Amino acid sequence: QVQLVESGGGLVQAGGSLRLSCAASGTIFSINTMGWYRQAPGKQRELVAAITSGGSTNYADSVKGRFTISRDNAKNTVYLQMNSLKPEDTAVYYCNAAITSVVPKTYWGQGTQVTVSS
Repeated sequence: QVQLVESGGGLVQAGGSLRLSCAASGTIFSINTMGWYRQAPGKQRELVAAITSGGSTNYADSVKGRFTISRDNAKNTVYLQMNSLKPEDTAVYYCNAAITSVVPKTYWGQGTQVTVSS
C-alpha cells in the first residue's frame, strides 16, 4: 500500500513563506512525476507545480518566481517552497505522484491547509 503524507501547511501573513513536504511510503518501485495541486473554496483543483524524476519542472503562471518545487529521490519526497505568499494562495494543497508499485497509479495526499492573511 502506497501513501503520500504531507506536512508544512499553516497560517502565514502576506509576504511570508512556507515549505510543504510530501513523503511517499510503501512498496515503491519507481516514482515518475510528482506535483502539488491546490483547491480554494468554490474553485476547481489546479496544478501549482510539477517535477519529473529527471528534475524538469513546470509551474502555474500565478506562482512563477515565487514558488520552487524540488524533490529528494532517495527519500521519495517532494517539496514546495512558497515565498512572497499572497491571500489568493489560500487553499488546500494536495501532493500528487505517479508511482509504480504493483501497477502504475496516480496517488494523492490527504491535503494540507495553507492560509495567507492580508
